[in-house]
Amino acid sequence: MRIIVVCGAGASSTFVALRVRRSAVSRGLDVTAKAVALDNVDDALTDADVLLVGAHLTESATGLERAAKSAGAALVVMPESVFTAPTGDEALDLALSAAGAGS
Repeated sequence: MRIIVVCGAGASSTFVALRVRRSAVSRGLDVTAKAVALDNVDDALTDADVLLVGAHLTESATGLERAAKSAGAALVVMPESVFTAPTGDEALDLALSAAGAGS
């Protein structure tokens, strides 16, 4: 599964993507998670299964949802708790659920 994590500039999403990768490894899952800035989402979606979006980007959600749908990726708006969580389990569970893979 390929997961794209997006926030405004890409800084906080980098930490979320890192924690998602660690959680996936600990579960033995074949998952890649990549952080991108909002301006680079369209390019990143070309090979994505799930787009995880920061809650602070809800004003951009309609455009992101359209882009994700066009690329065949599921979109999930992450709660703020994902950004402060010590592990990537919550974000990974959201992505797995959105992709229909379960956890």
